[in-house]
Amino acid sequence: MMRLLRLLLLCLWPLGSLSASEIVLVGGDDQPGVRSFVAALEGRRPHDQVRFQTVAQMPRPSQLKADVRLVLLDSAALEWRMLEAAGPPALALRVSRVQAEQRLGKSRPGYLSLLWSDPPLARQLRLAHYLLPQAKRVGVLYGEHSQFLIEELRQAARPLNLEIVAQPWFDLRDSRPLQNLLASSDVLLGIDDPELYNSKTAKNVLLSSYGRQMALIGPNAGFVRAGALASTYSDQEHWLAVLDQLLEQPPARWPRSLYPSHYGVSGNQQVARALGLETIDPQAAAQALAEGEPTP
Repeated sequence: MMRLLRLLLLCLWPLGSLSASEIVLVGGDDQPGVRSFVAALEGRRPHDQVRFQTVAQMPRPSQLKADVRLVLLDSAALEWRMLEAAGPPALALRVSRVQAEQRLGKSRPGYLSLLWSDPPLARQLRLAHYLLPQAKRVGVLYGEHSQFLIEELRQAARPLNLEIVAQPWFDLRDSRPLQNLLASSDVLLGIDDPELYNSKTAKNVLLSSYGRQMALIGPNAGFVRAGALASTYSDQEHWLAVLDQLLEQPPARWPRSLYPSHYGVSGNQQVARALGLETIDPQAAAQALAEGEPTP
């Protein structure tokens, strides 16, 4: 009987050694979309304690337990975590490269893992090359805070035999930079820079590009709905898969920054028809892009 009990205890010991993690998602406001995201993460991690708290409900980062897993859902949460270096590491969602450059500059605090919200430039270039293989000159507008991305774009364009035609656009009231770029490009690629691409500039950019029968790739899925031809994107399910994978690892192994490997392709079929292009098959496009992804 004692031998049986010892055997049973040995079998149960690994289960007893597993400890649940406390995962705290932090955001500026308690909204239905946030609640849906938290509930979806809870469903993926039933063995963990998953909860949401607004920034106003949170103590200072240094007052939290060291083993708490923090997930920052917006810029307000990021600002809260950056109050002090002390405190647990955090996974920061919904931060774009341009926003990080504007807020952090070249510094990357060791307690932050930045999960980029903007589509990777190399992936967007491959999408442009896939949909418009005849296009060789890729026009790119850049602003004060997105200029640092141009050299990266040029490096990503070389293997595709594409030329980056870059044009600064610092004064949005002046349309000449946009018109000059359209005159010297085959396709327009939008950088996810909210100072350049927003509700106020969308009409001018889209009407100007399609006035020349030129496609706009990106800068994000929202612009595809507004009239861009296509973009890659990562939705809630994609991000949940990334988070689930990262939360399985100790924070010491979290990357300093990361683009999600899970993504889809969004295409505007009406715009494709207007430009005389074939119907966009999002699944086929995503599969073609995946085959061109660099291997780790």
